[in-house]
Parts: sequence; structure tokens; C-alpha cells
Amino acid sequence: MTGGGVREASASPLPHPAGFGGRLGPRIRWFLRGRLALWIAFALVHTALIQLNLRAPGWPLGDIEGVYRVWAMNAAEGYVRMGIDVPWVYPILAFAPMTGALAFGPDWYSQTWLGIVTGLDALAFAVLLGRRRLSRPRRLAAWWWLGFLALLGPIALGRIDAVTVPLAMTGLLQAAGRPRVAAALLTIGAWVKVWPAALLGALLMASRKRADVVTVAVALSAGILGASLIAGSGLNALGFIGEQTGRGLQIEAPVALAWLWQIAAGNPGVRIRYDREILTFQIAGPGAEVAAALTTPVMILGVLAVLLVGLRAVRRRAAFGRLLPPLALAFVLVLMLANKVGSPQFVTWLAAPVILGIVLRPRRFAVPALLAAAVAFMTQVIYPYWYDWLLVAHPLLVLVLTVKVVLLILLLAWCLRTVWHAGRDAGAPSVARLNP
Repeated sequence: MTGGGVREASASPLPHPAGFGGRLGPRIRWFLRGRLALWIAFALVHTALIQLNLRAPGWPLGDIEGVYRVWAMNAAEGYVRMGIDVPWVYPILAFAPMTGALAFGPDWYSQTWLGIVTGLDALAFAVLLGRRRLSRPRRLAAWWWLGFLALLGPIALGRIDAVTVPLAMTGLLQAAGRPRVAAALLTIGAWVKVWPAALLGALLMASRKRADVVTVAVALSAGILGASLIAGSGLNALGFIGEQTGRGLQIEAPVALAWLWQIAAGNPGVRIRYDREILTFQIAGPGAEVAAALTTPVMILGVLAVLLVGLRAVRRRAAFGRLLPPLALAFVLVLMLANKVGSPQFVTWLAAPVILGIVLRPRRFAVPALLAAAVAFMTQVIYPYWYDWLLVAHPLLVLVLTVKVVLLILLLAWCLRTVWHAGRDAGAPSVARLNP
């Protein structure tokens, strides 16, 4: 990294060769510090995740095979185009990877989907490693991401969110030196699944080139909407807003814990039901509908709270590298905690801001990196292997979900504290650029 900001540590030099029969330890450590070991690990982790998606119990590819493929085939056969002919739960660009996975026919849909996501991950991984000498922070971030994916399990590849994560990750890594590129990638990601808009908001606050970020985001969004209107979408292109607000309280949502513990305690007035329209398991019981309706205003209040803390830091001239990672992570955590859906794939959102934090400030981001990894592991425990236990509110699985939510709350508290303190360091230098 150039400039006066936080410097990335350079890679360790090649150790002096030990003679034949010498110690292997230094050679192994040197190998593990290199790109080859990281790419081998990338291939092994993604191969394992692909196999888990295809073979693991619990039908990890349920949404891919049972929903996405149906939508894509309906469009290919001229029956209905989601988001164009009818309102849809996702932004319009989500249809691109779903239809792209039909490239080799419906029988190979799942394999093609997994190939697309793996290819996007590989591109983001290459950006993370960069073209120059591999620094210690980037190496740590790369190993952390691979460990995070392994801990998260098959859900890391098996949902539409998996398409947005590499876009978000690449965008944040470009944020300091190429804000327009970052804005473009995050905007595209937001038109696939809404959550990268939170990262775009954090970039807009932290960057000194706000006009560039706004111009790119608005122009690209206008182009996407214009193309949708030409295709005949009308207001259906914005239908995902209404579709989301009409959802009930899903069982994985943090606020649903209050009702899950009632079911675990044997309360006959609370139950779990399957919504065939939204295709999710939801809470049915006293106060559940009110809680679902309140999540949106609570989310707005949470976003405003993070916004105010972030604005305070900006007014006190917080350094870009100190502000952007915790601010972006805080916005993402508010979206997760104040969400009435709470699907397990939402945990993938944590990766991009944590990776940026490790690259810029590896020691400071050790705590959120460990917390996020623990959340990923608990998510895999719940889904897909023991999800059936959660559907009957087994106390052990409800406890795991409770601990997961507590860790997310602790992570949000850490982010707010870090953003607050970033605003106190008015004289701190800013990051000029993340060298690829």
C-alpha cells in the first residue's frame, strides 16, 4: 500500500535452502506463504463445497434445483419472466446467473451454477492476492476467507447471495484507489441482491470522491431500470420492494427466537408453518405478525444510528482505512439482525467487509474475523445438516441459533465502538490506495 495509511506487510523472503535431509519446517512455512498453496487450498475448499452441495443430506441445493431452475426454465419456454412479467422477490439482475446456469441444459443446472459461483470466487480471489508481491495481510485475508467458506459449508455456494459476495469483495478492495470501479461493482451486486447497497452507502460516507460514487451508482441503476422497462417490466422491476415487505416472520430471523423458545417450552399457541407462496418456514403465533411488521422500521432506525456514528467519524476526519471496514460491517450487521427473514446464506455477507478489514488492519480485525468464523460454523451446524431439528424447535438447535445471534450483536457492538473511536483520530493518515 502506498501513501501514509496503514501499510501492508511484505511477504517473507525465500529462506536459505537447507541441505539434503535438512529441516522441512522452514520450507513448508515458505510454501504456505506463497500463492501456489493458496490456490491449491482454494481448489480443495471449493471442490469440497461442490461435493457437499451435490451429496450432503438436507438438500443444500433446494433453492437452486427447486426454485431457480424452475424460474429459468419458465422464462426459457416463454411462460413467465420473473421481475418482468410478474413482481419478484429479487432485483432484476438476479435473473442473469439463474438463466446463465441453463447453458448446458436443465439436467446440468446445479453443476453449471456451482461452476459459475466458483469462477466468480476465483476472480475475486485473484484480486485479493493481487499482481504484486504477496503481502502478509492479503495472505492472512485469503486464508481467512477459505476457512470461512469451509466453516460456512454448502450454503456458501448454493444461493443467489454467492453471486454477490465476490462482487462486493472485489468492490471493497478497489474502494480506495478506484472508487468508480468499486461503485459499479457494488451497484451491480445490489441489483442482484439488495444487501451490497449497504456497502455502497458505507463507501459513499468514507470516500473523498463521493460525487464519483453517486454518479456511477445512479447512472448504472438508471441503465438497468431502463433496460428492464424496454423489456416490458413496468413497475415489476421494483416489485422486490413490495415482495420483501409482505413476508412473515421466518424462523431463522433473530427476533423469531422469542417464539422458538416458546415452542421449545411446549407452548401450544405458537407453531411453525410453511408459506407456499414465499416458500419459507415462518412463525405463527400471538404477536408474530406485529413483530414482522416492526422489523422494517427497526431496521431503518438501526441504519440511521450507524449513519449518525459514521457521520460523526467523517466530520472528525476519520482515516478512510480505519472507517470503511467497520462501517461497512456495521451496516451489514444491522441488515442481518433487524431482518424478518434471517436466512442462513445471509452470513456470507460478512466476508467482504471482514476481508477488507484484515487487508488494511489485520491486528485490529482479529476479533471480528474470529467472531464471523464462529457464526459461519454455527450456521453450517444448523443448515443443512440439522435443519429438521430447528423446524420442530429442538432446544439444542434453538440454543445454537441464540448463540449465533448473540455473536452477531457482539460483532455489531465492536463495529460501532471502532467507528466511534475512528472519529476521535482526527489526525490519523488516510489510505491512499489498495495496490492490486
